Amino acid sequence: MQSISLCSDKNTFKCVEKWHETPDAVSVKLATSYGRPHFSFKPGQFISLGIEINGKTEYRSYSLSSIPDENQLQLTIKKVPNGLMSNYVVDKLNIGDSVSVLPPAGEFNCVDYPPATFSGRKKALMLSAGCGITPVYSMAKYLLHNDDVDITFVHTALDLSNTIYLYELETLNNHHDNFQLQLLLQDAENSHHHEGWLDQEWLERLVPDIRERSIYLCGPSQFMIDVKSYLQQLSVDMSLFHQESFTPATNEPEQSDTDSKSTYTVSVPKFGANLSAGENSLLADSLEQAGLPIILACRSGICGSCKCKVNKGKVTSSSQSPLTESEINNGYVLACSSTIESDVEIELG
Repeated sequence: MQSISLCSDKNTFKCVEKWHETPDAVSVKLATSYGRPHFSFKPGQFISLGIEINGKTEYRSYSLSSIPDENQLQLTIKKVPNGLMSNYVVDKLNIGDSVSVLPPAGEFNCVDYPPATFSGRKKALMLSAGCGITPVYSMAKYLLHNDDVDITFVHTALDLSNTIYLYELETLNNHHDNFQLQLLLQDAENSHHHEGWLDQEWLERLVPDIRERSIYLCGPSQFMIDVKSYLQQLSVDMSLFHQESFTPATNEPEQSDTDSKSTYTVSVPKFGANLSAGENSLLADSLEQAGLPIILACRSGICGSCKCKVNKGKVTSSSQSPLTESEINNGYVLACSSTIESDVEIELG
């Protein structure tokens, strides 16, 4: 079969399957319209999904829950309050609908950061909560298929009905001696699962050998902050700790603060645009509100989809991770992570 690396700027897919994982989360499978190719990415990475909503193509980033070399891409998307894309996918995306997919991105993966070896055995701990399960589930499946790794998988959820991949996780637990599932529920319905919320005491109880495992963490922002703190208190080797570094946007972009102390001009000569922007407002907000062709997917300075060039003026960037040294030296920035500090002239690709 043909191998597709998803290296082009945009790839058109169709939704070929869709089902509910929980009452407010769905999984979708995406396939190309030509043949049945395989796709290449690193387990744990995310793609930026583009869907036309109300006459405009919106982009958001979602972790892949499938594994490389399958002939379809799988995403699992949960509704979030005021989430334009997530609510659309759950409620309105239909089988047969076309979507755009931007190339995979993200440093959170188990290929560049494989499990470490302890006493002659590779050992990994997957930690997740809610929809944060998607990338670590992909990692676990990949490692079980391609390597001899001892995996402990700790997932926390409200209850069984809100546990994404419940059947799949229990199947892995039953069929693989080197996979141990520890499901921690706030409302456990039977003695086969633990009841509680993940804290330092539960970590030590569920994973007695936690200091002898590479750790992969994904979940809501506060959950990840708390768990990282617990791991540090447990004297875990943090060089073996890896976590997802982007949080998808949950709300619509806020209006720029044009009433702040200073007001600057954002000019985009190629499109004949001269915009007003408040001091310390995000460059991305000004460009998006003006309807200029910029893709905002992760909105966290990770995927690189909003790359643009500052020809004149000054912005302050909080993230440059997807940019090369040459791009940075030539004035390229990420609009979603750059605040405006003066009048600026912007070049869009």
